[in-house]
Amino acid sequence: MTDTVPQAVNKFKSYTRLMRLNRPIGIYLVLWPTLWALWLAAEGVPRVEVLLIFIVGVVLMRSAGCVINDYADRRVDGHVERTRKRPLVLGEVTPAEAAGLFVGLSFCAFVLVLFTNRLTIYLSFAGLILAFCYPYMKRYTHLPQVVLGAAFAWAVPMAFAAQTGELSTDIWVLYTAVVLWTVAYDTFYAMVDREDDLKIGVKSTAILFGDQDRVITACLQFMVVISLGMTGQKFQLGWIYDLSVLVAGGFMVYQQYLIRKREREACFQAFLNNNWVGIVVFIGIVLDYALL
Repeated sequence: MTDTVPQAVNKFKSYTRLMRLNRPIGIYLVLWPTLWALWLAAEGVPRVEVLLIFIVGVVLMRSAGCVINDYADRRVDGHVERTRKRPLVLGEVTPAEAAGLFVGLSFCAFVLVLFTNRLTIYLSFAGLILAFCYPYMKRYTHLPQVVLGAAFAWAVPMAFAAQTGELSTDIWVLYTAVVLWTVAYDTFYAMVDREDDLKIGVKSTAILFGDQDRVITACLQFMVVISLGMTGQKFQLGWIYDLSVLVAGGFMVYQQYLIRKREREACFQAFLNNNWVGIVVFIGIVLDYALL
C-alpha cells in the first residue's frame, strides 16, 4: 500500500510530461490563432461557452498530439539529444498506455465538440486526422511542418463554425497565415535537431531548406505579415490591429537575428519567441474591436 501512492504519483508525472503539460508553449501556439479566429468570428468577445470549449479543447488536442507524436517516435527519440529522456524512451510509460491516453484525450475533446453544432462536429474529424497523421509524415516527406501547420490552423475554421454556424471565404486568408507561421517557427524547432535527424533519417523542412533556411523562413514570415494584413482588411480592422501586426513582424525580425549562427539554443529561443507574436496579434484584435 505504501508503494502504491508513490508509484501512482510517478505515473501521473510521466503522463503530464508525455502530454508536455510541463512545457505549455505548444498550447500557447495553438491557442493564440484559436482566439484570433473566435474574436474575428464574433466581431468582439465570443460566446462564453464557445470560448471555454475551445480553450479546453486546445489543451486536450495539443496534449493528444504530443502523445501520438512520442508514440510514433518512440524508437528514434532515444537517438536525439533533445528527446532522449522522454517517458516512452525511458520506459516510464508503455506504448499501450500512450495509445490509450491518446484515445482518451481525443474522446474528451470530441465530447466538447458535441456541445457546438453539426458543422463544427464534421470539421473536428478532419482535425483529428491531421493530428494523427503529422508524426508519421517525417518518415515520408521533408514537409511534416506543413502538415503540422494545417493541423494547428484547423482551429480557425472550427472556431468560425462554432461561433457563427458557417464558414466565410474570408477565413482562409487567416488559415493560410497560421499555416505559414507554423511552418516558419517549427522549422526553427527542427533546426535544433537537424544534425541528429540527419543521422537517423528523419525528414524536416530544416533539412530540406539546408543553407537557405534563414532566407526561406524569412520569406515565410514576410508572407505571414502580409496575410495577417490582408486578414485585417477583410474583417475591416483598424490601425490598432495594423500596429500589432507590425510589432509581430518586429518579433520575427528578432527571431531571424537569433538564428543567424544556427546555434541550437538560439534556434530554440527563436521558436519560443513566437508566443509573443501570438500575444500581440491577439491584443491588437481585442483592442481594435473594443476601442474602434
